[in-house]
Amino acid sequence: MAEDNDIAYFSMEIALDPAMPTYSGGLGVLAGDTLRSAADLGLRMVGVSLIHRKGHFFQRLDAEGQQSEQPCEWSVDDFVTEQPERIQVEIEGRSVHVRAWKYEVTGLGGAIVPVFLLDTDLAENSAEDRELAHYLYGGDLRYRLRQEALLGIGGVRLLRALGYAVVRRFHLNEGHSSLLTLELLRERLAVSGRSEPTADDVSFVRSSCVFTTHTPIPAGHDRFDASLVRQVLGPENESRLRALNAYGHELNMTQLALHASHYINGVAKRHGEISRRLLATAGIDSITNGVHAPSWTAQPFQALFDRHIPGWREDNFSLRSALAIPAEEVQRAHREAKRSLLDHVNRTTNAGMDLDFLTIGFARRATAYKRPELLFTDIERLKAIVERRGPLQVVFAGKAHPHDEAGKHLIQQVFSARRALRGHVRVAYVENYDVVQAKLLVAGVDVWLNTPLPPLEASGTSGMKAALNGVPSLSVLDGWWLEGCIEGVTGWAIGPATRDQSFIDPAADAFALYDKLESAVFPAFYGEGNAFTDVMRHAIALNGSFFNTQRMMQQYVLKAYFG
Repeated sequence: MAEDNDIAYFSMEIALDPAMPTYSGGLGVLAGDTLRSAADLGLRMVGVSLIHRKGHFFQRLDAEGQQSEQPCEWSVDDFVTEQPERIQVEIEGRSVHVRAWKYEVTGLGGAIVPVFLLDTDLAENSAEDRELAHYLYGGDLRYRLRQEALLGIGGVRLLRALGYAVVRRFHLNEGHSSLLTLELLRERLAVSGRSEPTADDVSFVRSSCVFTTHTPIPAGHDRFDASLVRQVLGPENESRLRALNAYGHELNMTQLALHASHYINGVAKRHGEISRRLLATAGIDSITNGVHAPSWTAQPFQALFDRHIPGWREDNFSLRSALAIPAEEVQRAHREAKRSLLDHVNRTTNAGMDLDFLTIGFARRATAYKRPELLFTDIERLKAIVERRGPLQVVFAGKAHPHDEAGKHLIQQVFSARRALRGHVRVAYVENYDVVQAKLLVAGVDVWLNTPLPPLEASGTSGMKAALNGVPSLSVLDGWWLEGCIEGVTGWAIGPATRDQSFIDPAADAFALYDKLESAVFPAFYGEGNAFTDVMRHAIALNGSFFNTQRMMQQYVLKAYFG
């Protein structure tokens, strides 16, 4: 029964099916993995998001690496089931009619976590309001605030209409859904018959909410000025925002979530520390992110684990036994995964990549702090390393936000480096990065490269996916890698763990990257014996067994949901 659900998980994006463009990147993929592990564990949970009829965008790259964007086209009713219930949300003084589509996430044991995707594309709405659930992170600030009102306020009302009268905790996955706290406060006042909230009312809302913050970047927190808030949400909601001590000259969605949640966490140990400083909130805990192991383990490695570690899907911790898997079997499984990736890369980019070459993968959102260009800081040195140590090929992927011109330029820089390295290093950029290509990449490359500008990597999960497939990371010590890196055992670090954040020298990071490639990665890969395979096995046993959403959800249950 719906009334038995304990946890309502709200996220602006959720990756549910590769053919559904209801996600843009890591936040949505994490949300999907979270719900899959909740279903595996049999947790009573329900997910809430928007339908995103036009998605984030479909990426096209020309010969120079210039990105163009197109709306995503997909048939909604091929994947989800329309629900008969209807609700209304007051936005800009208008009643916007809302319906929901249902998607079911089925766990390993058959338990189901329903996910409801809100939609305003109804004849009763104006043409403008009908597009409110079309574009993920699209439009201007007004569009964003209206969307966030739909998700937060509309999401709670929809759950009530569907019969979810009792919800133990509302989990806010990032600040986009923070306005659900206004609806909880409105409900509380309606029951009490009061027009003005008391401290007890605010305390009740706080006791109902859990908040996970994902970004250590101040600019990453949604802010709306008071005039826009008044226009979109109206004076009653302004009054409730003041009661929640989260409103002045502007509305900061992160601050609203902080003030209205009883449990708050960052997504890695370092990120928890940074969030406490950045947000001036002492009570921020940390639960390090993970990935859904059965979803991100490639078929060759699933078969390998089935032979040697039966029950690994139900007990991810048992992957620690990967150390006992014979080296030649790990090598065969990896070669099969690598062949699948390179067949795809060669077919789509004509890069001519070779199965026997050291292959590095880099696939992140194309934005300045991810620094995809760091590998190409010194083209001549890279050529010299390859000449001395052996052949190298690199596979890139990632989208730049349509409004991020600097991010788009980074893609062009990679294309420029590819031309400069022709005949020395094979470089491919796979366009329209999505979950399908991500699964090929994290399993098929030999080394996963990650070069964020510290301390801006909140967690990162791509390297965790790679680890499940025996692919070690070569990464700056930031985010999850501070916890997962054992030098030369699970992978390799770029630069020091402790830095003077007032002065970070990109040239020094590039030098450290080249030095580690030449002194450690190339010798291990092309050397005699099983040195590289040993690192692969440790990546699975130490990182794959721990950095997964099964462990993550168990921590949420103990600390946040029932703590």
